[in-house]
Amino acid sequence: MSFMDKIIARAGLTDIAEKVFAAQRLTDEEGLRLYAVKDLNALGYLANHVRERKNGNVATYILNLYLNYSNICILSCQFCAFARRPHEKEGQFTYDIEEMARQAKEAYDKGITEVHIVGGLHPKLPFSYYTEMIRALKAACPDLTVKAFTAIEIRHLAERIAKKPIRETLEILREAGLSSLTGGGAEIFDPEVRDQICRGKESAEEWLEVHRTWHQMGERSTCTMLYGHVETVAHRIDHLRRLRELQDETHGFTALVPFAFEPEHNKLAHLGRASAFEDLRNLAIARLYLDNFDHITAYWVSLGLPLAQVALSYGVDDLHGTIQQEKIFHMAGSQTPQGQTVATLERAIREAGRIPMQRNT
Repeated sequence: MSFMDKIIARAGLTDIAEKVFAAQRLTDEEGLRLYAVKDLNALGYLANHVRERKNGNVATYILNLYLNYSNICILSCQFCAFARRPHEKEGQFTYDIEEMARQAKEAYDKGITEVHIVGGLHPKLPFSYYTEMIRALKAACPDLTVKAFTAIEIRHLAERIAKKPIRETLEILREAGLSSLTGGGAEIFDPEVRDQICRGKESAEEWLEVHRTWHQMGERSTCTMLYGHVETVAHRIDHLRRLRELQDETHGFTALVPFAFEPEHNKLAHLGRASAFEDLRNLAIARLYLDNFDHITAYWVSLGLPLAQVALSYGVDDLHGTIQQEKIFHMAGSQTPQGQTVATLERAIREAGRIPMQRNT
């Protein structure tokens, strides 16, 4: 018996390891067993096997820019420090389209290939603001990929602003130049958890419907999971199962991007932040459970780059991007840098023994 076989056996994972090595799907019960394992080395060893099988020794990153068009929002999610209600004048912002295009062009001229855009559910911006914003970005930056809007933003635009069906709204946005949907807003799908952390937000079914519709149009998106607040490990497995089921149906997700709840400056600040152990365990289990996903992303804005680098040995094959000027996590208390250089990302990847590669969206 090899050294790693002994570690796997000591962790009680021999039967699960046999399924992992045979590329067989894990059950929800086996996923819950993984969450009970305290040996991160055992989890990392198995998750790293899946990563290598799917992606070889390559780890990727993208040159991208984050832009938030407005933080005015009609919702009041308990975990959010970014949004301002319409009556809260202090700290509000809304960019005009020219400013959005200017910032994108400045970064585009320096080499970015993607702009990532999300914002609050603004009650007064007309639908034309969103379509004209996308067209202005594409006019200023012809080859730029516009990755924009969470599922709840799409529902807000369709149901409250444009008053059109979801698919028609998405078709209009695509015609304007939208290339990909972001995966934000998934949080944890369980309805009781959502009632505690984001009351009034769309349901799991409504989130999944937007992405299903987009995938049925032949397009791609990412997906997320916000962990480390009031959820249980059973809620996490339920969340991953629903994503895996939709991926079976549409094959439209490019990657899962898990990130921990940031506890400062919001209504759930008393909960504290997930530990580094929890971060790595969650990433490894996601890699093992989501057999139909090609990629797992370590969101360095949440983890910090040093821990994201370690995560490359726990099933992760993507370090997200250069990002620049991220607001949502930093307004909630994140102390990570606002952006990373290509040299920094590539050095982190090489130090972890991986081959760095720039990717597209």
